[in-house]
Amino acid sequence: MKRDTIFALSSGQGKCGVAVIRTSGPASCSALLCLTGAKEPPPPRVAVLRRIRDPGTAETLDRGLVMWFPGPSSFTGEDSAEFHVHGGPAVVSGVLHALGCLPQVRLAEPGEFTKRAFQNGKLDLTAAEGLGDLIHAETEGQRRQALRQMDGELGQLYQRWSNNLTKALAHVEAYIDFSEDDNIEEGVLSQVEDSVAVLEKELREHLRDGRRGERLRDGVHIVIAGPTNAGKSSLLNHLCQKPVAIVSPIAGTTRDVVEAALNIGGFPVVLSDTAGLRDTSDVVEIEGVSRARQRVQGADLVLAVLDATEVVLQPSRLPLALLDILPPHETDGNHPCLLVLNKSDLLGEQAQADLLSSCASPGLAPACLLSCKTGRGIPAFLSVLQEQLAHMCGDPLTGSPSPTQARHRLSLTKCLEALGRFSQYRTVDLALAAEELRQGRQQLGRLTGQVGSDEILALIFKDFCIGK
Repeated sequence: MKRDTIFALSSGQGKCGVAVIRTSGPASCSALLCLTGAKEPPPPRVAVLRRIRDPGTAETLDRGLVMWFPGPSSFTGEDSAEFHVHGGPAVVSGVLHALGCLPQVRLAEPGEFTKRAFQNGKLDLTAAEGLGDLIHAETEGQRRQALRQMDGELGQLYQRWSNNLTKALAHVEAYIDFSEDDNIEEGVLSQVEDSVAVLEKELREHLRDGRRGERLRDGVHIVIAGPTNAGKSSLLNHLCQKPVAIVSPIAGTTRDVVEAALNIGGFPVVLSDTAGLRDTSDVVEIEGVSRARQRVQGADLVLAVLDATEVVLQPSRLPLALLDILPPHETDGNHPCLLVLNKSDLLGEQAQADLLSSCASPGLAPACLLSCKTGRGIPAFLSVLQEQLAHMCGDPLTGSPSPTQARHRLSLTKCLEALGRFSQYRTVDLALAAEELRQGRQQLGRLTGQVGSDEILALIFKDFCIGK
């Protein structure tokens, strides 16, 4: 079936120096010729200056650069053209209107250019997701991870696993069909078992990454928690460098969760300030405390804020203070946590030294002594926080690429489960074992797009902008 030719503004909206309008589809060449009045397109991938006109009225809309990308040597794999025009709204509107008046040419839907690139085999689904992540990247870490995924490293890893599983499945099916004829080499099933065992090990290691890729893509969820009047909202305002939350000496000022998205050392962070944890009879504050505990439960990292002037009086009660902040089963040190001792400006030098010494006890979270009022200790705290973020997110440029989305983890987990069932059925029913290999291969195929559905495609491309 012959496809429509699509067009869209690919650069950002609003006034700019240069705006890029692109087309993709079989009518791209005729659209380029109609708007430039030329008899032939320019040489492929060469920018030439042309007068761009409205084909209906012959009125000049602008003078700009045009480029011609004959398929399949284009981003989408189809014939494509680009118009680089001045970025004024009137110019852009005029060129878009002129293109929209041409037959068999229509405005592109969000992500349709990238979707066609996938459908034409120019990139797999993981690379398309990487491109989408690159467009939305706001930190250095996100950019590096998205570029690596867009270059195909994640897709190549999944494709290698899929190929290994396909080979294993072929050997099992051949054994089922031809073993009675003595045409199958001895030990072929043992080779399959060894191959599946290696793949299981690689999958487990891939999934045992602490959700680094997902955290780097979506942001590390950090929750500021602690008792009332410890300085939680002041810490939030310091980190945001603006008054995001209301600060007052009245205990229980913060009653709902206050969120802010930050870039800390190149890592994306979703920071949440929560209500002070205490027993109260106030119905609204009770709900705030409940929400605070829910956020702590689901946090990637907890900043446990305590009043240093209270802790210094009874340093031995620090473990109990943390017990009141962290979930009960997370106080063994497994839940990432930083202990923030605020109001250090109210302590003398010796008291501060003694307090830090008390915090060095085994089993306690790393401690930072600071003052939100004077700013002292904030730089050192940020340094510790960045180290923690770097540990949680890892370096996206080193080691094996990580899963970056929940759908990756879901399909990989289902594949691993299928391989486990293969090992169970191997000595019981070889046909059932082969079916489990087939199910595992299908899950890997869903990752790269070899096996897909309209629902998966719609989910992946829905967040793309029009023009990409």
